[in-house]
Amino acid sequence: MKYQRITLQDIAALAGVTKMTVSRYLRTPDKVAPETAARIAEVMAEVNYMPDPENRALASNMQPRIGVIIPSFNNQIFADLLAGIESVTKPMGYQTLVVNYDYDREREEEQIATVLGFNVAGLILTETVHTLRTEKYLSAAGIPVAEVMDLVSGSGRINVGFDNFRAGFDMTNMLIASGKKRIIYLGSMADVRDIKRYEGYCKAMADAGLTDGRLMPNKVSSVSVGTGMMAMARQMYPEMDGILCTNDDLAAGVLQECLAANIRVPEQMGIAGFHGLEIGQVTVPKLASVVTPRFEIGKVATEILLKKINKQPTIEQVDLHYRLSLGGTL
Repeated sequence: MKYQRITLQDIAALAGVTKMTVSRYLRTPDKVAPETAARIAEVMAEVNYMPDPENRALASNMQPRIGVIIPSFNNQIFADLLAGIESVTKPMGYQTLVVNYDYDREREEEQIATVLGFNVAGLILTETVHTLRTEKYLSAAGIPVAEVMDLVSGSGRINVGFDNFRAGFDMTNMLIASGKKRIIYLGSMADVRDIKRYEGYCKAMADAGLTDGRLMPNKVSSVSVGTGMMAMARQMYPEMDGILCTNDDLAAGVLQECLAANIRVPEQMGIAGFHGLEIGQVTVPKLASVVTPRFEIGKVATEILLKKINKQPTIEQVDLHYRLSLGGTL
């Protein structure tokens, strides 16, 4: 077999290690355990493997890259996050390698392993809770890692985001302050951020002596999903007079269903969304929402990550606060 046809995955399989380990051996052999390095070197010698400088995949490993792992390509909030990231990487001469994991932790695990195989200089993750194998990958990689869109403590990683629990708590209290008593929470994928918002909602409802209620479809949020959830909520909670949605596109669907059913907003139904997306600003009436700084989160996290890569002193955690917008649905 000619060496050009041998891939890093082939070497990894023959040596009984991961592709990430082989890639790390090629770049920084001193960071690989001696017995593992010897085994990889032996396999390469047996198959006459030599890195091909004309191979685009290998050549890309020589270029400074930042890996970015997002849960969905179909959600506007991550488009804004990526715009913030690339506002820093592009002028600094870094490329971004962006993959998605469809809100699946095992899929995230696979994608992180794949991205690490390209010898990225750093990683930006949108989750703060990972599988045990993912944690091992991140630890073994030995590169700076940033976790964004939420706040956690004690992770040992760069952390830039906002308090999802507090945001859910504060917006629920705004609904209550507007006179709403039977407020229902409409979730989406039950990811960690969604769950924290729901827990904040539950705390506010309990503090006010009110009964909580929830719909969680485990679907990526969209206007059509919001419309369907509102129709279901009307059957399950006929007395409801307020709704808190985990995303503005859900809230836009809820508003659409209310208008179609001649439910007066906000007199009969208060509606609050999340993230302050453009779709909620062009509805009539304009959606109340928790406005989150996605672009700034991406920008600040990347600035810190690049400083860490370049061994410059920096802070580890930044809280970029949300704000509440009352719009016309509250």
